[in-house]
Amino acid sequence: MRLTTAQALVRWLIAQRTELTDGSEAPLFPAVWAIFGHGNVLGIGTALEEQRDRIPVWRGHNEQGMALAAVGYAKATHRRQVGVVTSSVGPGATNMVTAAGVAHANRLPLLLLPGDTFASRAPDPVLQQVEHFHDPGGSVNDAFRAVSRYFDRITRPEQLLATLPQVARVLTDPADCGPVTLALPQDVQAETFDFPGALFEPVSHRPLRTRPDTDALVAAAAVLESAMRPLMVLGGGVRYSDAAAEALRFAEAHGIPLAETTAGRTLVPHDHPLYAGPLGVTGSASANALAAEADVVLAVGTRLQDFTTASWTVFAPNVRVVTVNAARFDAVKHGALAVVGDARAALSELDCALRVTPAWRTRARAELSAWDSQVDGLRSAATELPTYAQVVGAVNEASGPEDYVMTASGGLPGELAGGWRATGTSTMDIEYGFSCMGYELAGAWGAAMARPGGVVTTLLGDGSYLMLNAELYSAAFAGHGFVAIVCDNDGYAVIERLQNGQGGASYNNMYETCRTTVTRPPRVDFAAHAAAQGCAVFTATTVDDLRAAYAKARAAATDRPAVVVVRTAPSSWTEAGAWWEVGVPEVSHRDEVRSARTRLTAGKAGQLRYLAP
Repeated sequence: MRLTTAQALVRWLIAQRTELTDGSEAPLFPAVWAIFGHGNVLGIGTALEEQRDRIPVWRGHNEQGMALAAVGYAKATHRRQVGVVTSSVGPGATNMVTAAGVAHANRLPLLLLPGDTFASRAPDPVLQQVEHFHDPGGSVNDAFRAVSRYFDRITRPEQLLATLPQVARVLTDPADCGPVTLALPQDVQAETFDFPGALFEPVSHRPLRTRPDTDALVAAAAVLESAMRPLMVLGGGVRYSDAAAEALRFAEAHGIPLAETTAGRTLVPHDHPLYAGPLGVTGSASANALAAEADVVLAVGTRLQDFTTASWTVFAPNVRVVTVNAARFDAVKHGALAVVGDARAALSELDCALRVTPAWRTRARAELSAWDSQVDGLRSAATELPTYAQVVGAVNEASGPEDYVMTASGGLPGELAGGWRATGTSTMDIEYGFSCMGYELAGAWGAAMARPGGVVTTLLGDGSYLMLNAELYSAAFAGHGFVAIVCDNDGYAVIERLQNGQGGASYNNMYETCRTTVTRPPRVDFAAHAAAQGCAVFTATTVDDLRAAYAKARAAATDRPAVVVVRTAPSSWTEAGAWWEVGVPEVSHRDEVRSARTRLTAGKAGQLRYLAP
C-alpha cells in the first residue's frame, strides 16, 4: 500500500485494539489531541483528517495540557487505553516534556508525536529550530529521551516497520509501561513507501500476566509464615492488574491487615474489617501505627515512593519486605525479597500457611476507627473559612460508587489521600509521582472523556489553576463535563508550610510575602475567569455554601466543566504524623533552621537504607 509515513502511522493506530477491564474490546488509541503547526499540519494533520471518522481528534489550547489530558485518560482506563498527542516543532514539542515526565513517573502509557526539523537538512535552520553547534542531527526533541520509555526519530518511512511493534510493546507492557516518543521530521511525514497490508490488520492487545517464579513464591511464603504481625500494602499495580478482589481474598484468607499507597487508594472498601488506612506522609496515623510494628510487609504493585515509606522511616528497623511487582526494577529495591510477576497471578499462586492472631487482625479496625474520629473532628470543626478537610468531606459525602475524584499537587493530595473514604473501587487519581501542578484540570478533561458514567471531580488550589487552566475551555468547547473545586488560599500554602516547618522565614510563597511594586496588588476573580472560558460557575464561603454549590455543580457538569470557587483556610492540615526527608541547610543565620537540621539528623538515624532479603 503506497502511503506516506503519516498515513501509515495513523492507519496502524486505528488497527490496534485492547481488552478493557470488563472484557469488552475497544480501540487501544481512542483519541488524538492535536495542535497543528508547520511541523505537523500537512503530514500527520492531513493523515488524521483523512481518517476523521475512524479516530477522533480533539483540539486543545496548550500542548502540555493536551498531553496531561491523555495521561488522565490512561489512568482512568487502568492503562488499557492510550492517548496520542501531536504537536509542531519547537515550543509545541517542548511543552509536552513535562507531561511525559508525569507519565514516566507514574508508569502510565502516552504516545507523543512531535514534529521535527527536516531530515534532509536542506532548508536549515527552519522556523523554531534550535541549532546545536556540536550535533547537527539533534533537535529539541532529544529532550524527550530523559522522560520516555522508548524514543525514536523516524528518518525513513520504512523504519515504522521495525519501531511500531516496540511502540505497542512498551505501551501495553505492565513492567515497562510509560511514555513513547516518535519524533517525526516534517519532510519524512510526507514521504511514501510501499507498506505491507499486514501492518494494518487489526491486533488485539490483552493484559500481559507474567507468572512469578515458583522458587520465589516458595521463598516469599516462608517469610510470610514466619510473621507474627504482617502488613499488606497495595499500590497502583494492583489497580492496573485488576487485582483488588484477589488482594482482598488473600488478606481475608490469612487475616492480614491492609494498607494502601497513594496510587493504590480506593482499592479497599473503607469499612473492610482488615483495612488500616492509607500509608505514609500523606496517609493516616492508623496505617503508620501498624507499619511501625509490622515484622513482615507484603508490598504488592508499589515502588514504595518516599511519601509512602516516610523516607523509609515508617517501618520497624527489623522489618522484612516481600515485594510483588511486574517490574523487576521496582521489585528488588532496598534488597527486598522480590516476586516478579503480575499482581493478580502472583497472589492467586502465593500459597502459605500464615494465619494471623485475632489481636493483630482487630488492631487495624481499632486504629482506623481512631483515625476516622480525628478526621471527623477536622470536618466538623468551627472555622472562619472552610478547611481542606471540610472541602474533601463535603465532596466525599455527596459522591457515589461510580464517581471519580482527582488531585495532583500542593496540600490537597495529603487531604484527599488521608481523609477520603472510598465510595467505589479504583475511583481516585492522585498524581503524586511527579506532583504536576496543572494536571488537576487537564487530567480531569481526559478522565471525563474516559468515564461517561458518574461524576469526575477534581480538587485544586489557586496556584494550580493559574499554572494551567486553558483546558477548561477545551473541555467546554468539546462538550465534556466535570466538576472542579478551586480552593483559593492566596498562594502556595503547602510550600510555606514546609518552609516554616523547617525553620525558614515566610518568603515568596503566599502573596503577602511576595515582592510587588504596587500598594494594593490585584486578586484573581476565579469565578469570572472560569465563566469566561465557558464553564458553569458557583461560589462558596462556608461549608454549607460549599455543599449546596457542589450539588448544583454536579447537576450542571453534563456537557461542560462546572467550577466551584471556595475561599479556604491556608494553614489547617490533616496530619498523619510521619517524617519526610528534605534538604535542610547545615548552616544558617536562623536558630529555627539550625534546630530543623538537628531534627533532620535525628530522623535520618531511624532511616532504613537496606533491608535483609
